[in-house]
Amino acid sequence: MHLAPPAIRSERRVLPCRHRQVAARRRGAVLIVALLFVALIALGLASYLNLNLASGRLAKRTFNNYAALNLAEAGTEEAVWSYNRASAGATDAWNAWTQQGAAATQKFSGFELGPGTTGWVKVYVESREPGPTMRPKVIAQSSAATGSEAPVTKMIEVTLRRRSMFANALVARDAIVFSGANTTVDAWNSDPDGNPLTPAVDYDPSIRTDRGTVGTMSLSNTAMLVNEAHIWGYVATGGAQPGVGSTGSIRGSTTPVGVRIDPTRIATDFNVNLTVVPAPVDGTFLASIPAVLGVAGTPTKWRAQQLSLNGNQTLTILGDVTLTLTASAGADAVSVTGNASVIIPAGSSLTIYTEGGVKIAGNGLANANVQPLSCQIWGTNSTPAGQSIHVSGNGNLRAVVYAPNGDVMVNGNGHVMGSIISRSILFTGNAAFHYDEALATGRSGEPYAIDKWRELTSAADRAPYLVRFEGW
Repeated sequence: MHLAPPAIRSERRVLPCRHRQVAARRRGAVLIVALLFVALIALGLASYLNLNLASGRLAKRTFNNYAALNLAEAGTEEAVWSYNRASAGATDAWNAWTQQGAAATQKFSGFELGPGTTGWVKVYVESREPGPTMRPKVIAQSSAATGSEAPVTKMIEVTLRRRSMFANALVARDAIVFSGANTTVDAWNSDPDGNPLTPAVDYDPSIRTDRGTVGTMSLSNTAMLVNEAHIWGYVATGGAQPGVGSTGSIRGSTTPVGVRIDPTRIATDFNVNLTVVPAPVDGTFLASIPAVLGVAGTPTKWRAQQLSLNGNQTLTILGDVTLTLTASAGADAVSVTGNASVIIPAGSSLTIYTEGGVKIAGNGLANANVQPLSCQIWGTNSTPAGQSIHVSGNGNLRAVVYAPNGDVMVNGNGHVMGSIISRSILFTGNAAFHYDEALATGRSGEPYAIDKWRELTSAADRAPYLVRFEGW
């Protein structure tokens, strides 16, 4: 007899109510935590996106800021270019500008500065034909904008001055050597008010300044030998330190008492471009130079082979005389020896161009003018052999010398006033050299350079010029 297996019953276990509530709460807690994580992730992503957008806007704004500044500078360069073309004699220098009396304006637009970014610059020139003592101003307003965003605007003010080849006291491409025991270098300003109509101020120790800059581009350790000289100003070389003797000095008004060599007045990165200035090709030819040359109050131009004076001979200069000497390189173009003298009365001036040698001794140059610019010697030699320029005497010499391929030697115990720019300079006596700061202003006809630059950021600075940029 088989017994049937017992029936299998399926039973469902029912959790008590308390356990069901706990499980539900656990599931709810997990959901809340998940939602919090999702919220945090969303917040993080939103912050990251905002940061990226803000960084992008900042980068774009920074780019536009620099772009606007560059546009403003480019606008001022256009004005400087027009000034210098006019100085060089171009009659159409300002033709592209809108001329309003002495002033001029021009707008440059359509600049594509990047994807969706455009720019323009307006330039205002105060005076197209500034006087000899004026320092004209150029004001530029620029804008750089991307899409519908607010544009970035910049405004700068640039003050110009004429460049000068005589911006320093003594400059040599190669060596500057002081071999005298008491040679001195300092400066003064013969035109402190910048007005050529007022009387010039003569040098006096009571008004001397510490701007007698002596510079050489050479890298040689022997290129700048101050030795026992006293420089009341600055010394600059192309790389090496100057050689100073046991009693020599490089000092200035800011140098502490007791300091003989002031390191703040020494630079080793000096560089300048010395180009040969060509001689004029015009002028009346003279077979021989008379005792009186020129006409009072009148500019005249002359040509001769050489200027040679000896014994008690004299040459008196009247008016504004330009003398071109055609003696070949290697020959003496100027020779003034003995008691001979070239006399330049007050109110007259002499400019000499020569590629030959220059020898001036004794009473060689008697310049009655206060300002050294009234006597100019331009060395036009462009050969490697160069030219020799020898100046000596115990009196006062007022002159400027520019001879990029010249070897200048100054021998004497008097006062030398002006500026010397040449291949090499040697002081063999105890002369006192005084640089005239008025020479840094530049001559009429010289190109313009930027003297001062400033960005106009405040409303007060911009206000005087904003009306100039309205409506165009």
